[in-house]
Amino acid sequence: MIYLAQLRTQLERTFSPLACECNVTGDHSLTIKLYHPASGQVDLVVSGLNVATLQSPESVAVLIEELRYELESNTLHRSDSVL
Repeated sequence: MIYLAQLRTQLERTFSPLACECNVTGDHSLTIKLYHPASGQVDLVVSGLNVATLQSPESVAVLIEELRYELESNTLHRSDSVL
């Protein structure tokens, strides 16, 4: 399994200039929040991800592509889109 600090760093590099928070709950589900660090405006929150599935670089790459898709879907109608 990838460490949360590594995952957060990778997500912040991928989705720059957004910041990222990664939190694991008691049932081992992961919540990822992508937001603007200066304003705190949240662009995407995804909850309930299974931490156990993030065991390889390939699985993290799949997660990043899914997050990219969700983020693009959320920002299609915004003029200040990050992507």
